[in-house]
Amino acid sequence: MKFIFVMLSMIPLSFYGSFWLNQLVWFLVTFLFIFNFSFSYLFIGVSNGLGLDLLSYILILLSFWICSLMILSSEKIFISNNWSKLFVFTVLFLMFSLYMTFSAMNMFMFYIFFEISLVPTFFLILGWGYQPERLQAGVYLLFYTLLASLPMMISLFYCYNLFGSFHYFFFNSQVTNFVVYLFINMVFFIKIPMFFVHLWLPKAHVEAPVSGSMILAGIMLKLGGYGMLRFMTMFMALGLKINLFFISLSMIGGFYISMICLRQSDMKSLIAYSSVAHMGMVLSGILTLNYWGFNGALVMMVAHGLCSSGLFCLANISYERLSSRSLYLNKGLINIVPNLSLFWFLLLSSNMAAPPSFNLLGEIMLINSIIGFSSLNMMFLMLISFFSAVYSLYLYSFSQHGSIYSGLYSFYSCYVREYLLLLLHWLPLNLIFLGGDLFYFWI
Repeated sequence: MKFIFVMLSMIPLSFYGSFWLNQLVWFLVTFLFIFNFSFSYLFIGVSNGLGLDLLSYILILLSFWICSLMILSSEKIFISNNWSKLFVFTVLFLMFSLYMTFSAMNMFMFYIFFEISLVPTFFLILGWGYQPERLQAGVYLLFYTLLASLPMMISLFYCYNLFGSFHYFFFNSQVTNFVVYLFINMVFFIKIPMFFVHLWLPKAHVEAPVSGSMILAGIMLKLGGYGMLRFMTMFMALGLKINLFFISLSMIGGFYISMICLRQSDMKSLIAYSSVAHMGMVLSGILTLNYWGFNGALVMMVAHGLCSSGLFCLANISYERLSSRSLYLNKGLINIVPNLSLFWFLLLSSNMAAPPSFNLLGEIMLINSIIGFSSLNMMFLMLISFFSAVYSLYLYSFSQHGSIYSGLYSFYSCYVREYLLLLLHWLPLNLIFLGGDLFYFWI
């Protein structure tokens, strides 16, 4: 509860403080939040319908971290004075809605803030995006989610009628109504996103500013996973009958998406599509309804949030220098900025789940859980793992090797700020596996 007051007290700072002072305060609040770490599956800080268990805590900490890095990555907004104070306030509003979403113990409150978090994301894309197509991308993002959200609200009222409460602890009896299952989970399938309802994601990523891409990849996709982890306990009996259909869809879709990645010429688009493939594995892990799957999903969500966000930052650093995200123009960068090439290598190796990255721990657990559910999934899991390495190497080799674009007449080196930004993505991603056992405690 106290962090809500901290965020509310940051509102005047966002309008009257300097851009970098806001940045410093964001990091201070993040570290203060780390001191509240709970080593238990029990809820802590329970008050006014809010409470944090380990699952909520980890995802809120990730939200604080990504929001801090969003401001660090958006120096261009500050330099060009492109409504920089409004931008900082939008990030603050977004963080507030995410904090409320992850810590709400009342399911109706969770639903309200789940929908509210769309608004600042929509403003980020519309206000600071690049091309005029950002209008279409914003509408896609909004309507995909809103289409499924009304049925979810009606299903929540059905559950309230059934259990007599909106409180999370009372949502523990089995619901065997398939329509309720579909209505509640469809909004999460869209958010994760599941193959077939993923079309809003590449559009939103390509048109969003770097901060928008970071929050979309880092946190917004995790809302879907978090919602399913909370609600799936109601559908254990029903899920064992019908989850295999959605798992199969995600597995086949993950393979198709991996093939689509190999056809991309836009770096941002490639990273966005790779998110769909990775989150397809997370979705499958949750739907297996076993211990490995739930824990593996949480590990993979955190790993993907840091890794994908870092890759979007890298793509943006190249974009700011070459004014293009095309792989046909971003060539031979290892000759100009070899130290940036190191970060490309480190983050892409994490993206393909090479040790010692946190992604590897997540993939091992998810593969165990998905094959334990049905051994027929083995074929597509092999293909997804293989092609994730293929498109990561494709992105690295195309952007770093080859002859330098002849139309490139000026190029400036990287700033310390950019190295710090990339390091703060990579270090947690590769050191957090040392405390990987903490991620098992929340069930």
